[in-house]
Amino acid sequence: MIKANYHTHSHYCDGKGDIKEYIEMAISKELTHLGFSGHAPVPFENTFAISNNKYNDYCSEIKRLKEEYSDKIKIFLGLEIDYIPGISDNFSTLIDEGNLDYCIGSVHLVNKNKDNNLWFIDGSKQETYDEGLNRVFGGDIKAAVKAFFHQTNDMLTSQHPDILGHFNKVVMHNKERYFSSSDKWFINLVCETLEIVKSADCVCEINTRGLYKGRYYDYYPSKDIIQIMNDMEIPVVVSTDAHCPDELDKYEGVFEFLKAIKYRHIMYFDKIWREIVF
Repeated sequence: MIKANYHTHSHYCDGKGDIKEYIEMAISKELTHLGFSGHAPVPFENTFAISNNKYNDYCSEIKRLKEEYSDKIKIFLGLEIDYIPGISDNFSTLIDEGNLDYCIGSVHLVNKNKDNNLWFIDGSKQETYDEGLNRVFGGDIKAAVKAFFHQTNDMLTSQHPDILGHFNKVVMHNKERYFSSSDKWFINLVCETLEIVKSADCVCEINTRGLYKGRYYDYYPSKDIIQIMNDMEIPVVVSTDAHCPDELDKYEGVFEFLKAIKYRHIMYFDKIWREIVF
């Protein structure tokens, strides 16, 4: 069976371990395909993204090791690119500069009015999520979550990422405090985004990091949303969002779940998208 992971962060961004360590670990875990997706450079001070002056080094090292290990594993060069309207560049700029194999489009920072007043929905601190919700949206969770999904929708239609990353991750620090993930208004926003995923011919990521890190009780997106996606015949790719080498195969039972519900289109990337057949 194909064993793949395309969402991987190394020391070039907020991950731990160098590129070669990830490749050696992937081989030892019998992965067949490994994609690197460092956080793309962003035009402001931060501690999570590849710095502009390291981007060429990142691309060059992966291309070199792709050739070096070509008889043992298939390596792909990618990026996880943040879409921050009014702040981030078009995805094509970085894609062309690095001659990337693929990109993951994600929203971590919600820019309500394109005025640099950002709500950070990710990270390790619930307090940061709450502070941003109150500062940017006056505590209006419905307006905040709607802005998150509409920013995602805009990314899909304007930037055309190959993979949509953890598209419901806005729930992580909510922890069912402000709203329930089963609320009708929330499901409506999810379905609106899924309709755009479908029309954009995008592959949707199922991300297991929340489970194995103990930050969430389900995958991103959750099992109930995955059922909706299956009904819509949306293709998915499974990723662990690894930030250190030993996280590369923390699939957390997702393939067994997908097989049990007879998910229609489970994909892997090998220069083009192909379906996994169990």
